Amino acid sequence: MNVIFENFALYRDGFFKTLLICAYAMVGSLVLGTILAGFRVSPVPPLRWVGTSWVNVFRNCPLTVVLFFCAFGLPEVGINGAYFWFSIAALVLYTSAFVCEAVRSGINSVPAGQAEAARAVGLTFGQSLTTIILPQAVRTVVPPLGSVIIAMIKNSAIVGAFGVGGELFAVSDTLTGSRGEAALPVLTGVVVAYLLITIPGGIFLGWLERKVAIAR
Repeated sequence: MNVIFENFALYRDGFFKTLLICAYAMVGSLVLGTILAGFRVSPVPPLRWVGTSWVNVFRNCPLTVVLFFCAFGLPEVGINGAYFWFSIAALVLYTSAFVCEAVRSGINSVPAGQAEAARAVGLTFGQSLTTIILPQAVRTVVPPLGSVIIAMIKNSAIVGAFGVGGELFAVSDTLTGSRGEAALPVLTGVVVAYLLITIPGGIFLGWLERKVAIAR
């Protein structure tokens, strides 16, 4: 375990860098996924087509391909930036498809009479979705969304292979490749760091799920 203690600063910086990537990707995925879920249940056919196509493409496309596209494809069409932001964009694009389906399932669980009542009092689709349907749907989507977010945190390990320096995967690569440290203790430190993110996150989501269930 000396490897971990001697390189604690690297692990600490990698932990916070990974945490930052996950935080940005989580917020972006939740926002974009919720918008796409609205598209999926929209009465406007082009919006439904956009939402359905997005889900079908990104749910059936490997994350590594999405990362390759963002990291190496976007610069080819004139969109330049740091790999840090490209990696976040890839995680958002990929994860939003799963968020969309989780939110859509929650929307479909709300009784149809709620939407009919909203239309009867003159609310538009957007108004009924944001003020009546989504607040009720949130209660049923916490468990699946929690699983999606935890999976996204684990998927973030891949971004280190695409030039994002300083995060946990890059730390392990630096220690085993550049410094010649043994792989087992290095990877043990990486696993512990990821567990420090996912286990508290799972505990919080479990608490949130119970809290929402009590409020029903």
